[in-house]
Amino acid sequence: MKKPAFYFNMNACTGCKTCMIACIDKYDVPKGVQYRRVSEYTGGSWVAGPNKTFEQNVFVYYLSIACNHCEKPICADSCPTTAMHKQENGIVVVEEGKCIGCRYCEWVCPYSAPQFNADSGKMEKCDFCRDFQAVGKPPACVSACPTRALDYGEYDELVKMYGETHVAPLPDKSVTNPLLAVTPHRHAQPIGLGTGKIANPEEV
Repeated sequence: MKKPAFYFNMNACTGCKTCMIACIDKYDVPKGVQYRRVSEYTGGSWVAGPNKTFEQNVFVYYLSIACNHCEKPICADSCPTTAMHKQENGIVVVEEGKCIGCRYCEWVCPYSAPQFNADSGKMEKCDFCRDFQAVGKPPACVSACPTRALDYGEYDELVKMYGETHVAPLPDKSVTNPLLAVTPHRHAQPIGLGTGKIANPEEV
């Protein structure tokens, strides 16, 4: 794949975080390092209706996200040693021997994909389970999802199959051109509208 991408169906996700656990288990990352994260986005309130009644417009949905292996990886552009770079197969990786742990990539990535490992003093991130894919296996997060909310493949093919929509709490995609296709939740909010908030910020 030259444009490796994840697909996420918001309507199918129950927020169980099995994808996170599968990733943590595969890479045996230390506490605080999460290559994939699940956000709970919620909002709404009571609104005045007709006849002096009140109705609620409360919404909640989940977003499972890892590295999007962006077409314009700002993390790689900010790396002073070229440790963070995009391979010919389209996967953005960290070359451990070159990484100095400056964390510039972490600060600029709008998706919080680069993760700092305090034990090693190096940056780490999702590498699309390239070792699994080399032997014909899907990424750990994809195969672990019990509701099949996750899929992966060539970006253009995923967009043809599922379409592409970016909604809150995702940032404006023009910044990095992320290779991510999303089927939005029925109550999904537009990017930048500010109608909701992430209810579990300590986890993401």
